[in-house]
Amino acid sequence: MPSRRALLAALALPAPALAQPRPLRIIVPFAPGGSGDITARLVGRHIEATTGQPVVVDNRPGANGVIGTMAVKAAAPDGLTLLLATSSTHSANPSLVRDLPYDPERDFIGIGFFASNGAYLMVRPEAPWRDVPSLVAEAKARPGQMFFGHFNASSRLPGEMLNLMAGTQVQGVPYRTIGAAFGDLIAGRLDLIFVDTTAGDAYLAQGQTRALALTAPRRWARWPDLPVMAETWPDYHLTGFLGLAVPAGTPRQAAERLNALANEAGQTEPARSRMQEFGLDPKVLDLEQIANLLRTEREKWARFVRLAGIEPE
Repeated sequence: MPSRRALLAALALPAPALAQPRPLRIIVPFAPGGSGDITARLVGRHIEATTGQPVVVDNRPGANGVIGTMAVKAAAPDGLTLLLATSSTHSANPSLVRDLPYDPERDFIGIGFFASNGAYLMVRPEAPWRDVPSLVAEAKARPGQMFFGHFNASSRLPGEMLNLMAGTQVQGVPYRTIGAAFGDLIAGRLDLIFVDTTAGDAYLAQGQTRALALTAPRRWARWPDLPVMAETWPDYHLTGFLGLAVPAGTPRQAAERLNALANEAGQTEPARSRMQEFGLDPKVLDLEQIANLLRTEREKWARFVRLAGIEPE
């Protein structure tokens, strides 16, 4: 593992001896309060504490993550601008967005990977459904009259998969931010929402929502009584990831040292415990391993998009 001095030198641009190092910027292509925002701040705090390099988290929501992603693509490849990459930006968007203005593999280098436990299927606390079968029964009795909210590709695809597997016609409603979708769920204007475990935990802990199931392939030890969707439909299991990426062209040495920092953040307290509490599984991976995993994730999500019959928009 590089020394603190070596890491700081790699991250800072050449500057006069007495000048402060330029801040490292992590662009999150979604609004504050979501899983990407939470993870970026955990990693950012670790980098600051380890290297002394100031870290700024910059939220750039919009267009299903495209706006923030494009900002990083256009940034100088100097190791000072990072993207909070997600299943939406790097796995689903290539299949869901027509004429996507970036290529996840060509335009970025992955330098961190935190696997996800999937998403909760959430309803408001007073909703009449106590389990997935009762929810599906009402959806079938009221075709086209129930609604789920989505604010990125990772929250849209689970709802479309539910319609495919259950034979329902729950209508998807797009939102710009996670907060707006949750607000309408709590107010009763939506019937359900799929949200990743990282962002969903706060709403569960505050009693603002109730979870009926998880999209992971098996039950989570933290919530052993919470079923997974695969218990009803064996082919229904959808997990994702959060990660970090830099613009293509970033020098190999800078990418490797950022990779070391990201790996270290995922294995160091308190970041590691917080990530695990939210359902993330921090991995220690080198650049080639991350590239291979990102490619595998993109292929997996493309299969689900085709299976759900979703056409690019």
